[in-house]
Amino acid sequence: MRILIVKLSAIGDVIHTLPALMRLRRHFPEAEIHWLVEEPSATLLLDHPGLDRVWVVPRRKRGSNGTESSWGASMRKWWRFAREFRREKYDCAFDFQGLAKSAIWVLLARSRRKIGFGRGLPRSNEGAWLTLNERVAPPSADMHALDRGLYLLSSVGIERGPLDYGLPRFADDEAQATALLAQSGVLAGTRFVAVNPVTRWRTKDWEAARFAATCDRIVAAGLPVVFTGGAGDREAIDAIVALMKERSGRLEGRTSLRCLAEVYRRATLLLTTDTGPMHLAAALGTPVVALFGPTAPWRTGPYGDGHVVLRQDLSCSPCFKRTCGTRRYEERACMLRHDPHQVAEAVLRRIAAQAPLPAPRITDGGS
Repeated sequence: MRILIVKLSAIGDVIHTLPALMRLRRHFPEAEIHWLVEEPSATLLLDHPGLDRVWVVPRRKRGSNGTESSWGASMRKWWRFAREFRREKYDCAFDFQGLAKSAIWVLLARSRRKIGFGRGLPRSNEGAWLTLNERVAPPSADMHALDRGLYLLSSVGIERGPLDYGLPRFADDEAQATALLAQSGVLAGTRFVAVNPVTRWRTKDWEAARFAATCDRIVAAGLPVVFTGGAGDREAIDAIVALMKERSGRLEGRTSLRCLAEVYRRATLLLTTDTGPMHLAAALGTPVVALFGPTAPWRTGPYGDGHVVLRQDLSCSPCFKRTCGTRRYEERACMLRHDPHQVAEAVLRRIAAQAPLPAPRITDGGS
């Protein structure tokens, strides 16, 4: 049995599909399982115990002079990758993405069965269902993304079992996380709050001054704050830190996804907007306090019990839009009505409750 999983992006979507991978691995323990993914999320899958191979779709890179590499060179690299991919034969290919970009690869895949959701999901107008030869009637759009993947499997006779992400641990990532936290003033065993403030949607962002006031309140209560994010988040975090009265640690741009996982394993709690790292922390059993606005936490919130989701009860939310078009409320009211004092109190109350989440199953990946 040879199985292909197609889930290209984003970080949160890939994390939501890991339990489906582990369900396939338990159901077909002798199967050879491959996963097709884009580069930004690939490090979560490399050396994953549930996988035999990871296909990393090449992306367009910048040249040494800072310009985009040529269209021709990019296409040649893509075609070489596609030809190699086409040499493989599979018994089953699962499209967990259900978008046009995943449909291209499902169409290219040499698989006897091509399984995914049929027409009816919110983005089904992209036509991904047309590339399938086994179409599962889609569930409600309000089903959580993680449950949707497991529902797809159960619809073809692969029943769900205990929740398991199978995320491995590696000694070098643990050592790096320990060293980076120490440089930020957080020694081993010290409680701290990780803060991941930056999103890719303007409508999901919270103001720098509000984050600063919230973090000051947390630090004043005796809990160090450590900011996380990508290198591109530095300017936004600079703005927050400049407004803070208390000291904070900063790790943005200094961690791989696997190292970030180790930072979150050590964190007492993650305070975050609706981002991919939010799902990483939830998968690791770290409590999350999440600020939601234009998106729906019942669809893509931190999965599991024990997390705190803060959301304003406005008639225009969720709108799922990257730009705010409401006329009934002030612009981005769904985010800007979050009060810093109330957010800080939610963080401190959750920590004071001292009710850790059930730890997901962990695999020792070695060094």
